Amino acid sequence: MAGSFNCSVASTETATDAGVAGTGVLLSFIITAGISLIMSLIIVLHEVRRGSEAKVLRKLLLSLSDQQVITGIGIQSVALAKMKTMVPYHFFIVWMLSLLSTATHVGTLLALVNDFKRDWVLRWLRQFFMFVNLVLSIVSGIFILMSVMRDVKPTLPIACVWEVESTGAPSNAGTSIAGTIAVMAGQVIFFLVGVWYLHVKNRKWLRAVQLVGLLVLGAIGIGAAIRVILLSQAFGTPSVPLADTGEKDWSFGQLLPLLLLLLPLVSAVEIMRGEMKVPSPVVDDHSAPLLVGGEKLPGDRSSFQPNPFWGSQKSRFSKW
Repeated sequence: MAGSFNCSVASTETATDAGVAGTGVLLSFIITAGISLIMSLIIVLHEVRRGSEAKVLRKLLLSLSDQQVITGIGIQSVALAKMKTMVPYHFFIVWMLSLLSTATHVGTLLALVNDFKRDWVLRWLRQFFMFVNLVLSIVSGIFILMSVMRDVKPTLPIACVWEVESTGAPSNAGTSIAGTIAVMAGQVIFFLVGVWYLHVKNRKWLRAVQLVGLLVLGAIGIGAAIRVILLSQAFGTPSVPLADTGEKDWSFGQLLPLLLLLLPLVSAVEIMRGEMKVPSPVVDDHSAPLLVGGEKLPGDRSSFQPNPFWGSQKSRFSKW
């Protein structure tokens, strides 16, 4: 491992990486997270007030969330694959983007929990992607934590945290270490709460969980977005000398993530034109059959559909 990259000599500057820190990439994550959390809050408030079903918003939110969780997993996978060349500056930006991805898909889960409960495939896919995102984020967080504790030079690859000798933590390391550990612990807590929330029987007090959870996720998303904006070359001042201004430059690769945000609008138009059917949200009492057009769905599926392998109609969490 040590022979494939150099951890003994730190260069005076490092190359830019627009693929993970370019203007378009950062904007796509920030915009998606912002829109998704706002729509999640609107949907929850609609349900609280017993207003309209917000079918278009629900479809838009689900599509945006799916995009965000996939791109979040993808960009973290790229960062870990490039750990022998990627410096801590870029690695930290990717970690902040993963935090935006976490806020997006957990917020979506809180708002569309009944949609996931009534289809075991969607429910387990969501849990699987949440788990993969969590594992990647925790691994990335460990690298960030080690780079702070060992005070790794900012132009060395992040993989050098396992190769270089510790020179002693900087004076402000305590705050950084505490913040990093808090973020990792928070992601674990949100994952556990999300899985619990997918299986628990609906109670009136769960509405408070939705509202409080969305407010907390909103605060986390705003914090991560501000950190990315201030730290990135694209919008702020990078913490490491960069060889050029490539992360500020626009190209098709930077425009593509923003263009992909328009795809969910196609589904929204199809819904409004009546070309796509979206089931109405149901009251989650674990017993009411799902209806479409006044008729029962095939198999008499209920508001909580157990998986066909080891699930049961009554969730083991229902006593809560």
